[in-house]
Amino acid sequence: MKRKLLLPGLELLTRHKMVLPGLVILVATFGAVALMATSPELDPDIPEPVAPTVRVLDVLPESIQLRVHSQGTVTPTQVTALFPEVAGRVVWISPALVNGGYFEKGTVLLMLDEQDYRSALQRAQAALTRAEAEYDHARYEHQRMRSLEQRRLASRSQMENTLKEQRVKQAVLQDARANFDQAQRDLERTEVRAPFNGLVQSESVDVGQLVGRNMSVATLYASDQVEVRLPIADRQLAFLNVPLGQRGALPEEAQPQVTLSAEFAGRTLQWSGRIVRTEAQIDTASRMVNVVARVNSSDHAEPPAVGLFVDADIEGLTVDDIVVLPRIALRNGNRVLVVDEEERLRFRDVEPLRLYQDDVLIVGGLEQGERVCVSPMQTPIEGMRVRPVADPDQAAT
Repeated sequence: MKRKLLLPGLELLTRHKMVLPGLVILVATFGAVALMATSPELDPDIPEPVAPTVRVLDVLPESIQLRVHSQGTVTPTQVTALFPEVAGRVVWISPALVNGGYFEKGTVLLMLDEQDYRSALQRAQAALTRAEAEYDHARYEHQRMRSLEQRRLASRSQMENTLKEQRVKQAVLQDARANFDQAQRDLERTEVRAPFNGLVQSESVDVGQLVGRNMSVATLYASDQVEVRLPIADRQLAFLNVPLGQRGALPEEAQPQVTLSAEFAGRTLQWSGRIVRTEAQIDTASRMVNVVARVNSSDHAEPPAVGLFVDADIEGLTVDDIVVLPRIALRNGNRVLVVDEEERLRFRDVEPLRLYQDDVLIVGGLEQGERVCVSPMQTPIEGMRVRPVADPDQAAT
């Protein structure tokens, strides 16, 4: 009987345990729905994009003198081998006739033994004196015979014989004079003189040495002027004030100015000169044209040394209405970014003339007063708003 009374109580307890969690879940669900239904609605707030700050340059067209750069080695304008014009034994050498020695035009660099040539001159002088005497006698005889022939005291043939004798003696006299002049020149040539102002590149003679005609004893080069061959690409040649098709020497009024510079002995040296000619041949290896710059050494206290490697800055054409921008301003080829009046970016196609060092020279596509963005931007977008500020370098200028 007791077992039968306990079973209904357990069943009721079990039912209560199952209903209670369900009621809790139901009440929580209704509470959540009520909270959501009565909560205020939130409107999303989309922030305004921040305009990036960019540096801009004002477009200011100006006149620019183009410049072309090149490099080359200083060479002498004249190089010659020193040859004695007569043979003989060397009896004296000038102290200037050493490697690197300086000399002036007409300076005696070398002396040969002159005894034989002085004797030859004396013999030529004696022959000339004898020829002059014989010619004078023949001329006198011809004049006397002509006078006799006019008075019919001599025949025509006798007068013609004296005329022939006079002409023969005249030829002998001319030959004697030529021999005398030659002997005099040979004696003078025993002193070998410098043909110009210059320096000794090398020498190969010593006292007592027997030298012959056309035997090279030294190599000399002129120091009054020096030249530099400067290779220039054909596109760069268009920027110089050189007449098209010009080959050889340039007219003086068409010779561009050039400034040469070099680092030597711890100092920076500069020299001014002119482009005096262009070479007709194009270098087959580099496809460049060589122009020749000339510098007058007398115009400088320290003239450029032969063999020195120099940089050349050549003045070119002057062009108008050129806009100079940093090279970084070019984007995607020949395009720049212009900031309009609404402070938005606009792509603009331009016409560059040349890239020069860190700048680009533009001849078309921009108007005065426009603003060009010069700040680096990874992904510029057409119409993007920006906050422009003036470039400090241009503002300072």
